[in-house]
Amino acid sequence: MLADYAEHEGAVGLDWYEMDPNLRFLLDRFLPDVDDRKFAEDVVAGYGNLVGRSIAPRAEVTDKHGPVLERYDRSGLDVGVVTHHAGFLESKADLVRAGFAGGLEAHSPRPVPAVVTAAISYLVSQAETAIYCALGMTSGAADIVERYAPPEVRDVMLERLVSLDPEQSWEGGMFLTERQGGSDVGANRTRAVRDGDEWRLFGEKHFCSNVDADVFIVLARPDGAPSGSRGLATFIVPRRMPDGSANGFVTKRLKPKLGTVAVPTGEVALDGSLAYLAGENAAGAAAGASVTGDGDAARDGRGINRMMEMVNGSRFGVALMSLGIHRRAFLEAVIYAARREQFGKRIDAYPLVRETLVDLLVDLEAGLALTFECAAAARNAVTPEEGARLRRIAIPLAKVRCCRVGLEAASTALEVFGGNGYMEDWPMARQLRDAQCHTIWEGTENICVLDVRRAMRSSASHEAVLARIDRALAKAESATGADARRLLGRPTGGGRRSRDETAEASRDVRRPQDPGHLGEQPPAPEAGHGATAPSGRRR
Repeated sequence: MLADYAEHEGAVGLDWYEMDPNLRFLLDRFLPDVDDRKFAEDVVAGYGNLVGRSIAPRAEVTDKHGPVLERYDRSGLDVGVVTHHAGFLESKADLVRAGFAGGLEAHSPRPVPAVVTAAISYLVSQAETAIYCALGMTSGAADIVERYAPPEVRDVMLERLVSLDPEQSWEGGMFLTERQGGSDVGANRTRAVRDGDEWRLFGEKHFCSNVDADVFIVLARPDGAPSGSRGLATFIVPRRMPDGSANGFVTKRLKPKLGTVAVPTGEVALDGSLAYLAGENAAGAAAGASVTGDGDAARDGRGINRMMEMVNGSRFGVALMSLGIHRRAFLEAVIYAARREQFGKRIDAYPLVRETLVDLLVDLEAGLALTFECAAAARNAVTPEEGARLRRIAIPLAKVRCCRVGLEAASTALEVFGGNGYMEDWPMARQLRDAQCHTIWEGTENICVLDVRRAMRSSASHEAVLARIDRALAKAESATGADARRLLGRPTGGGRRSRDETAEASRDVRRPQDPGHLGEQPPAPEAGHGATAPSGRRR
């Protein structure tokens, strides 16, 4: 049964946590520990007010006043400065102070459950996914720096990336794709050249989101490395040198995007950019260790894997983005339908409209259940290995499902508005434009589906899904009491059949058919970058 939303004029200006009983239910469900749940309430409740009443109104303005590249200064020098609307900078500053860009985990006196960071990411996405892209990648870059940066730069970079002070904080970005190498990153041509104890990068990157960030995680091929994806290495590249001068960056242009306008996406040329090799043995390799041994992070064949660690977190973040848009679409539509009258009645009184609204909400709750399972995988699994396998396969599944359904939800909600929904001065046009981006960010559906198949064949990750379903069905079967019977009815009959059908289908998927196409490395995300979920650090 839907609540009555007629007292509200629109979603902007409301406390979005207070308006969302399902989110509170998810936190209750996934955080049974009393202290964890209290911590979640203190953190997540604060975001509901911040995003609904401060960030959301600014987002409506910044979408219409996107970033501008000032390529040259008055002396004709190529400076490549990106100028943002003041509202976007204010919103980023608010989120940095709230710990959204990784600071929450870094500065919290206690472990932060991944479910908590998923919840705040979901709330931020309801206001604007562009800002989540910028600050979410910052968290992902901090994770790579923390684990793989050479000691001489690790602490300085990490302190800035997780700072709670907007005046001191740095942002992160990720450069993978090139003009000829979208999903096929093995075709990338950017070179990494040894320069004494340092590396220098030369090449061009074609989709660089958050292009004016301070630290970038970049794929490049060391000279002498083999062709294909296994020859790529991951590098950590500061935007500026220690003296403040440019580090060989040329921002050629900003992309004229359909949506996610506020975050600048550009084309970048790297001309001798100083870079730090990312890897367990990176410091030794830079100091002159063997460049052919298994311990050399430049040529150990694991460079693409280190980058894909950030990409998988980003896919999780993009799923949360789509869920945020889905929730915003429902909230705008249900409020509009409660206030709009046609033929003498509120349109939410008509059965077909009401069915549309209920369908939006049920689809949203299903997507949230799947995605929060990803966040809670480590806690809910029987063993750490099972948790890793569950997360490995559930993240691309959630990304595909939530992005496609989120796009459909934005379109459906727009239709509830009728002609008004198609207008840019009503709230749904931006949501639809932004939602279309997410089906592409961090891998199109076909790329993610191939990744699911790879997870099934390489590590039997589907078995972790089946084990999780078995535990859920067993719990449902053991439910007692009138309330449990009323809520659950007879869930296990259909659930068992669906589980068995999934298990049978997985047998066909696991039979090798085209190993030459699959290869050993995953195809990279096509065309642009999304956002690593802040929960990517210290899960």
